[in-house]
Amino acid sequence: MTSQTSYIPAPAADFVLPFDIAPLGVRGRLVRLSDVSAEALTAHKLPEAAARVAAETLTLSALLGSALKLDGRMTVQTRSNGPLDLIASDYYGASADRPAGVRGYARVDEARAAPLGNAPKFADLAGAGSLGITIEPRVGGETYQGIVELSPDGIAASAQTYFAQSEQLPTAIKLAAAPVFEPGRPVAWRSGGIMLQRTAEAAKTDDDWERLKMFIATVEDFELVDTALKAEDLLWRLFHEDEIRVLPFEPIAFRCDCSVDRITGVLKDYTPEDRAKLADPDGVIRARCEFCGKGHEIAPGTFV
Repeated sequence: MTSQTSYIPAPAADFVLPFDIAPLGVRGRLVRLSDVSAEALTAHKLPEAAARVAAETLTLSALLGSALKLDGRMTVQTRSNGPLDLIASDYYGASADRPAGVRGYARVDEARAAPLGNAPKFADLAGAGSLGITIEPRVGGETYQGIVELSPDGIAASAQTYFAQSEQLPTAIKLAAAPVFEPGRPVAWRSGGIMLQRTAEAAKTDDDWERLKMFIATVEDFELVDTALKAEDLLWRLFHEDEIRVLPFEPIAFRCDCSVDRITGVLKDYTPEDRAKLADPDGVIRARCEFCGKGHEIAPGTFV
C-alpha cells in the first residue's frame, strides 16, 4: 500500500487520509469523524433525519476543503424549500497555531418535518433548492462561489453534480452518518466519507474509472463510520489491485472562529437604531453562535 517505512497509521477517527492511484490518474480522500462530529451537532438539537444530513455535510466539507490545501475558509451550504431549509458547514485550513477544523449548522422546521416520519427521503426533507460552495482565502486572492441545483438523491449526489458542472472533474463520493447511543448521555454522531477524483493526467479510457466508481458504491455505511475498522484496511479492500499509495493522515478538529470582535465588526454596519432594537433592556447585545452555541455580549457604548 505504501513504501514509506516511517508511515504512521491513521487514528480511529477525526482525520483526513489522502491517497492516490497514480497509474490510473486518480486521487482520493477518506474522512472519518467522531468527537468532531459529535461536538459539531451538540450546539442545537435536531431530529435524527436532519442530523444525519448535517453530519454528512460536515464530512463533505472536510473532504473538499482538505483537498484544496486551503489557507482560509470553505463553506458548503444548502438552501431549499423543505423542512430542512438550511445546512451550512465550514472548513478552516490549518494555520501555524491551529489545526484544520470544521463546524456545522442546520435549520429544520420540526412541525413541517414531523408528518414525514422517522426516515424521510432526502428529497422530501430538503425539498428543492441549491448547493453552494464558497472559497474564501485568508490572505489575498478572490472569493469564489459555485452553485448547483440540489439533487433529490442527497448531499453526495449534489456534490458530484457540482464537480461535473462547475469543475468538469469526474468525481465519486460516498457519505454516511450514524447516531451513537450511550446510556445517560446525549446522542452523538459519527460520520465518514470517501471521495475519488479523476485528474487531468488520467488515461483517456473509461473502463478503470467506472470500475473504481463501482468499488466506491460497494462501501457500506458502517465501514465509513466504524472506528474499529482501520482506514488503511478499508482502502486495501477496495484498491489492493491498483497500486494504491496512502499518504500521511491529517488531523481534523472541531473549530469555530466566532468572537466578540467578529460580531462587533458586523454590527458596525448597522444603524444605531437597528442596534438598539437588538439590545436587551440593559443595553447589552447578546448573540449566540449557531455553530458552537457560545454566547457573546457586546457592551453598551461599544460603538460610540
